[in-house]
Amino acid sequence: MLDPAGAAFWPGKRVLIAADPPFAATPGFAAPPVDSRGALERLNRLIRLYRPAKVIMLGHGGMAGAARLHKDELARLTAMAREANFLWVGGVAADLPGQSVAVHREGPFTFRHEPAPKLAPREIEICGLLNPWASIDVRAKRVARPCFVSDASRLMLPAFGAATPSGGMDVRDPAISRLFPRGLRVFLLGQDQLFSFALEQLGRMAEVA
Repeated sequence: MLDPAGAAFWPGKRVLIAADPPFAATPGFAAPPVDSRGALERLNRLIRLYRPAKVIMLGHGGMAGAARLHKDELARLTAMAREANFLWVGGVAADLPGQSVAVHREGPFTFRHEPAPKLAPREIEICGLLNPWASIDVRAKRVARPCFVSDASRLMLPAFGAATPSGGMDVRDPAISRLFPRGLRVFLLGQDQLFSFALEQLGRMAEVA
């Protein structure tokens, strides 16, 4: 299940999945300019809505994850981690509440922060890192939003908490499109719903004001 807040939920296992929140940005990678407090509020609402047993965060936080948070924000994240087990996927020992692993495999899914260049046969990957966004012309106006990107073998999540494409990557960029050699579908984040388009329906790459 894809949520317009930019997260995914796996009902069968009660797992909530998000990628690249602002307090777990990859050092040296251009992260969207979003605030930690807003992302934490959104995450808290999703935990209240879905009541997950586990929260998988695709994004390791580096060694300065907790340092990015104010004291009350870290306390709030710690309180959430008491309601659900937090798993940080990325390979660096994070200083945030929960466990940290390089790669996580559960059921039919492989969870990675950085997408693999090539997937194993029958592997289904859920990944982040590239902060995808897409644009489409609607009523003579170009709309650009963060988005999910998917095909039958891979689901790429947007940066959690990102409201604009700033700091992200257009889905037409070869760094993303080559990961979906059989074509891709995007799910644009809306206010309360997702808007689904095939790649061919999207507008050409353009700089967004």
